[in-house]
Amino acid sequence: MSMNFLNPVTTQTWTNGRHVVRCVKVIQETWDVRTFCFMAEQPVLYFFKPGQFVTLELDINGEQVMRSYTISSSPSIPYSFSITVKRVPGGRVSNWLHDNLGEGDELAVHGPVGNFNAIDFPADKVLMLSGGVGITPLMSMTRWFFDTNASVDLDFIHSSRTPRDIIYHRELEHVFSRIPSFNLHIVCERDGELNQAWSGYRGFLTEAMLEMMVPDFLEREIFCCGPTPYMEAIKRILEQRGFDMDHYHEESFGATPRAVQEDVRELAEQAEVAANEVDTEEMHSVEFIASGKSVRIQPSETVHSAAAKLGLHIPKACGMGICGTCRVALNSGQVEMDHNGGITDDDIEEGYILSCCSRPLGDVVIDF
Repeated sequence: MSMNFLNPVTTQTWTNGRHVVRCVKVIQETWDVRTFCFMAEQPVLYFFKPGQFVTLELDINGEQVMRSYTISSSPSIPYSFSITVKRVPGGRVSNWLHDNLGEGDELAVHGPVGNFNAIDFPADKVLMLSGGVGITPLMSMTRWFFDTNASVDLDFIHSSRTPRDIIYHRELEHVFSRIPSFNLHIVCERDGELNQAWSGYRGFLTEAMLEMMVPDFLEREIFCCGPTPYMEAIKRILEQRGFDMDHYHEESFGATPRAVQEDVRELAEQAEVAANEVDTEEMHSVEFIASGKSVRIQPSETVHSAAAKLGLHIPKACGMGICGTCRVALNSGQVEMDHNGGITDDDIEEGYILSCCSRPLGDVVIDF
């Protein structure tokens, strides 16, 4: 049986796209955080860049829902992958996963994609900064460095609400106790309701704390993930100290930031004004060959909006070129694609685009 499982002829390698996987294990990390481990029915080598993410395709009460989660496992253990999910009060998807997803259940995932990863930004000295469940992509990177015996000087600072909220606490202590060049620092906002003893740093991460923990932080490649206020505070500290922000990388899968929402409203108002000024001769034809439908749209509109006008539903999760869910094949024509890491260079070379952030530069034909 094991020989068949390891047969390189039958083992496939993970590529960006839609895949059906089965949940094989559920781990209770903390009181409100669970890790879900997945495998395929036929052996698949889950190669990805540590820090990348997948988008889950779920059926919740008869409605298709998409949600992106960072892969928390490392590609150094390639026959499965995991996501770690915090139960959020009122969170539709996180609560559904905690209450319904168990061993043996199947679902579809899209990916892996993402620019936030440890492979594309190699460095000898690394600083990881995480807040709460934002630890997941950084844990994937840390596991990768540890398993591959990477020659990396790594400092890891994790901020948690209380000691009982520290995700992967025992594993972190184990990993960072075995390699002299790995240093772990944990900050707890407070002791907690259960009179938990905590002898480490308390409160919120400050510049003074950062200076004490990692005196040479200005010389490191920095990876940061956590709630938006946490990441904004980190960036303020770094910018005030003159840090070269080209060496700062962050990831966040939360609600749409207020700044983005305001940009969207402004662009919508501009589009409404411009709509009256557009010459019909400047409009582009978007043809969907699999559906046998076509429509003419303004130069500022996307392929996804063209599909929506025809009643065609291209799956979409983020709407900002991050998750990669809305990937379609471009049969002919050219588009301007303003994505945020949701598609790989190989996919682009093969003729794929992300419909949510691709604007035709002329008449185009889409395989959908």
